[in-house]
Amino acid sequence: MSDSDFANIRRWLVEQIRAGYSANSLLQSMQDRGWGRELALGLIAQAMGDRAKADATGDDTLAIAGATDSTATAASAAAERAASPASSLPPAAAAMPAPIVGDAVAVDLGDRKVSVLMAMKAPQILLFGDFLSKNECDRLIDTARPRMQRSTTADRQTGVDQVDAVRTSRGMFFEREETPLVRAIEARIARLLTWPVRNGENLQVLHYRPGDRYEPHHDYFDPNTLGAPALLSRGGQRIATFLMYLREPERGGDTTFPELGLRFAPKRGSALYFAYERPHPSTKTLHGGAPVIAGEKWVATKWLREREFV
Repeated sequence: MSDSDFANIRRWLVEQIRAGYSANSLLQSMQDRGWGRELALGLIAQAMGDRAKADATGDDTLAIAGATDSTATAASAAAERAASPASSLPPAAAAMPAPIVGDAVAVDLGDRKVSVLMAMKAPQILLFGDFLSKNECDRLIDTARPRMQRSTTADRQTGVDQVDAVRTSRGMFFEREETPLVRAIEARIARLLTWPVRNGENLQVLHYRPGDRYEPHHDYFDPNTLGAPALLSRGGQRIATFLMYLREPERGGDTTFPELGLRFAPKRGSALYFAYERPHPSTKTLHGGAPVIAGEKWVATKWLREREFV
């Protein structure tokens, strides 16, 4: 690896530290990607030194010329302490959704029979076919289309929604049970996952045009950030994601899990479920939306919370 590659990694680490990520979470994330513990700790320590130097001098250009030996040594010790085995993982959720799939190849949900196309245990990832009819997909798009706005992400420091370059789609939220169709879809999700409708966020519809994408990210809220209390106050932690494909593009737009080497092509009517029992990279649920190359992609997302979402 070249010096410039290492410099880019250190710059990335500085940005993560600035965003509020702990040394322990950064170490776990790097180890999950194949970095050795000692090398990862060294790079984190250097980044901590770079950030400390920038804070002390007021120079926020964060040039990676290297911190002083004393600063780097102190940062290394701090990184080692923060990433030591004594720093335990965040607690797992007390209860999780329990999809009623078992060994079945299809599940009868009363109003619709849904096929099980793929099932993975760790992490739990399930792909369902025919969760929505063509008519339901089209009606959901038609109802959402007039209300679409640029998609946002939650600011890690304040918890306030903001426009972010990592997410270039347009979207909108329905109120819970806003229309008979939304009510039916929410009830179907609740039956399939054995999780109360009230413990789900409002249904979101997203529209991706050519070039639009969503960079790899985790859906849970990092509890170590300043904005976490505001986000968690509305129903606790996010613990699972249910993604429904409403319209498939001609090319591109796959849902990717880069740590697992998985890609799911958006097929109209199908749905993808994945769960994360704790807010930590060890869940291996880092995922993203690959850029749409041709055509348009429409999806609907339901995030599930620990408690009632308010």
